[in-house]
Amino acid sequence: MTTAAGFKRLGLAIAGVLAAIALVVIAGPLFIPREAVLTAIKAEIKAATGLDLAVRGQATVSLFPWGNVSLGDVVLAGANDNAPALAAKELHARLRLMPLLFGHIGASDLSLVHAHVNVTIGPDGASNWAGLSQTLARTLMPAERVTTISEIRITDGTVAVRDEVHGIDERLSGVEMSFAWPAIARSFAATGRFVWRAETIDASATVADLVAAITGARAGIKVRLNGAPFKIAFDGHIARRPTFRLEGTLAADTESLRNALGWSGLKPLPGGGFGRFALKAHMNVLGGTVALSPVNVEMDGNSAEGVMAFTTEGRTILQGTLAADELDLTPFISTLHVLRTADRDWSPVPIVLDGLTGLDFDLRVSARRISIGSAALGRTAVAANLRQGGLTIVIGESQAFGGVLTGLMSIAKIPSGGYLKSQLQFANVDLESCLGELFGTRRLEGKGMLTLAVEATGDSILALTQTLNGSATLSAKQGALVGYNVEQLLRRLESRPLAARNEFRTGRTPFEKLNVSVKVVGGVAQVEEVRLDGAAVRLGMAGSVSIPGRDFDLKGKASLIPAGALADTPADFELPFVVQGPWDNPVMLPDTELLLRRSGAAAPLFEQLRGKQR
Repeated sequence: MTTAAGFKRLGLAIAGVLAAIALVVIAGPLFIPREAVLTAIKAEIKAATGLDLAVRGQATVSLFPWGNVSLGDVVLAGANDNAPALAAKELHARLRLMPLLFGHIGASDLSLVHAHVNVTIGPDGASNWAGLSQTLARTLMPAERVTTISEIRITDGTVAVRDEVHGIDERLSGVEMSFAWPAIARSFAATGRFVWRAETIDASATVADLVAAITGARAGIKVRLNGAPFKIAFDGHIARRPTFRLEGTLAADTESLRNALGWSGLKPLPGGGFGRFALKAHMNVLGGTVALSPVNVEMDGNSAEGVMAFTTEGRTILQGTLAADELDLTPFISTLHVLRTADRDWSPVPIVLDGLTGLDFDLRVSARRISIGSAALGRTAVAANLRQGGLTIVIGESQAFGGVLTGLMSIAKIPSGGYLKSQLQFANVDLESCLGELFGTRRLEGKGMLTLAVEATGDSILALTQTLNGSATLSAKQGALVGYNVEQLLRRLESRPLAARNEFRTGRTPFEKLNVSVKVVGGVAQVEEVRLDGAAVRLGMAGSVSIPGRDFDLKGKASLIPAGALADTPADFELPFVVQGPWDNPVMLPDTELLLRRSGAAAPLFEQLRGKQR
């Protein structure tokens, strides 16, 4: 019993001593002067960042049950400025527990609530953060620097960036960021999110050596931005001495490039397309130039490789050379309706060309195969140039319609709508497919050459056709006129002038040569020459073609010539005719008076009627 009682009394004594020690340890910090805590926290922030803390609001110190310091309306940078570089409505510092138990004050982390970061770059290129960065660099540089702060957080903050040199004025709101502060190591990491132009962006960044990055020396950097408009990842190095340079691997993608451009404030090019987009490249930023080489670009299911470069000094210009195996350009013309399907006339829908006044570019693109709607092109090389609202596409050479296409097309935004100019040459092309794709008519077979030189102004396709001016020529050999057997018709009418007058719109008329010359003025094509020479038929036409109305008003003469006859040999039979009606379904009518005269049965009656008229 004695032994048991002794152990019991010893245990109670030990427990009492431990309780007394605990009471002293816990209660001890409560007697630390409040001013001493505030002074220590300010010194800790100074040691961690090199920035002087100015408190313009109330200060609260709570040491039990957990050490916490709350400061109202604080300024960490630019306390004497009307727009301080870094300020917050509240600053919370959580104190480290173990040092606090022994009367030592040290903060484990800082939290800035409703913080406001102001970054301003003046007309001379000087930043309000230049001096602060130097102060921070000097603070972080000494190896013997010791600080207990390992994390700084920003809650519900804003970042305002104003660059008067490049005309940038951006604001990030809802900033929730956590910074792993380099208390011992020189690395730096930041994670969190912010709201930029009404879109939430998740962000993270890692700097291998914060001191090197601040002082302008070369430092490793990783950046990730992830949001609805885009995703961007960069892994490389950054330096500011002797000039700004950023190099490394860049990856970016978006579900809709058109939406991403609109979100960024740029107007995309008119038309369709610009949907799913992805880019991977080695990026080198030197001064005001961003070089991507090599670069792989994917857009709307198309993939191309090459080199690209941005010039950001002054007006932004994109330059590049890209090569692809196959390109499908159909999505880009999906919203362009040249004809109204139901009425088969030109579309009066206004053409929107606002996107031509945004980004300037100079691109050279080559592909082995190109699809544009139902048209298929072979190996093609083009250069696209956009300057001050004018887009010019120069076709160096394209394997088109079985031949070669060269020329240029230009479109520009003007006060009255749009300006269109086209100078194209189709050499040795298949006429049926070429004219079918260009004009919706398939009346000619064979190989030939087509040249077009036109220009127009207007705010719709219909308006453009009404102001069209220019010229066109067509020459072909060893082909055929489809839908009309002129030789058969002439021989039938030669023997029976009044027979089968409505049976001529079938068959085909072979020819050895065909020449067409047209001049366009105000949307009306004046047919200066149409000459078809075949083995048995000679045909000539002249007249006009209404481009807005899509109809013919032509007069011509068809002749039967002896087999093997020379060009000036008189014809065996000649028949004047007219071609009238819509492009899709024209009507060819022979000269009725001539046929009546040649008819043995009708000629006397015709002469009798003429006599009465006299």
